[in-house]
Amino acid sequence: MGRQNGPIILHNAYLLTRALIIVVMCRTAVFFGEELARYGFGQSHPFNSDRLNAFWSKFKELDLQNSGQIEVEHPEIADAETLHQFHDRTYIDFVRHASKLGTGFLDFGDTPAFLGAFEASSYVVGTSLRALNLVIDRIDGIQHAFNPIGGLHHARRGYAGGFCIFNDIGVVIMEARKKYGIERILYVDIDAHHGDGVFYEFENDPLLFIADIHEDGHYLYPGTGSENETGIGNAKGTKLNLPLGPRSNDNDFIATFRKVESFIENIAKPELIILQCGADGIRGDPITHLEYTSKAHRYAADALHRLSHIYCDGRIIALGGGGYNQKNIAEGWIAVVSSFIKAPK
Repeated sequence: MGRQNGPIILHNAYLLTRALIIVVMCRTAVFFGEELARYGFGQSHPFNSDRLNAFWSKFKELDLQNSGQIEVEHPEIADAETLHQFHDRTYIDFVRHASKLGTGFLDFGDTPAFLGAFEASSYVVGTSLRALNLVIDRIDGIQHAFNPIGGLHHARRGYAGGFCIFNDIGVVIMEARKKYGIERILYVDIDAHHGDGVFYEFENDPLLFIADIHEDGHYLYPGTGSENETGIGNAKGTKLNLPLGPRSNDNDFIATFRKVESFIENIAKPELIILQCGADGIRGDPITHLEYTSKAHRYAADALHRLSHIYCDGRIIALGGGGYNQKNIAEGWIAVVSSFIKAPK
């Protein structure tokens, strides 16, 4: 009997060891700190510090910080030279000056200046860069990372837009290439708003693959991201815009996201994945018209998590993006983090 059970015991031990290795591989960094809460435009504005607190309250309620798979990390700040990798120096100086005054707008009326805006924005960028470093360098075994206040996808090189002052995504892309030599980068954006600040700044970049699911621009800011926008020049075909009509639901999202999966498998084949997981597509958001639930976020995160382990050794960074209903923010972002700490499906 003992001799018959031996191979079974050894096989079970092998499976257990393999499962433990996968669990270790799925360690995830989650960033939290009052420095990130500084990025907000006042309590009467949709983008305020309560957004971060809503996520963190749910995170603690579920006791995720003690799951054994999550490392809670502190925010870090980026300096002006780092910002200059993506942004024009004159714009950086303009934000610095407006930040000291705390009045006026940083764009044409959507993004107000506030006291300390420069430092708050620099913390968002620095934290997303820290996420990149953790994931690429495998510090403490971390392969995945989540910055809840990252994903400021409307900021352009020379101006702000849509509540976004500095574009942390753009800086991360530039840093990944400069510091780590990573060429094929996939950016997936499921925020209800089209990520114009990333799309148009990299529209002619053939190695920056973009898949953006958003509410049709006929109904929502910034009014861009039509299906026929697929990149220009040598980059044509490396971008995927997938607009959805108002009241689109989970089934519509999942059917559309399968096109993203095919795009990744047949075209992108990335070395790094960046996910902007804005929660403003979830039903009940005050400024959009989509009707997802957090199941959409879980589906997207599960699919990208799985594909990250196939193509880029698990290297995936998630950035919170938009979302202005606190319950939706908590549920959408928790769905992403919960996916990352499970074995990929």
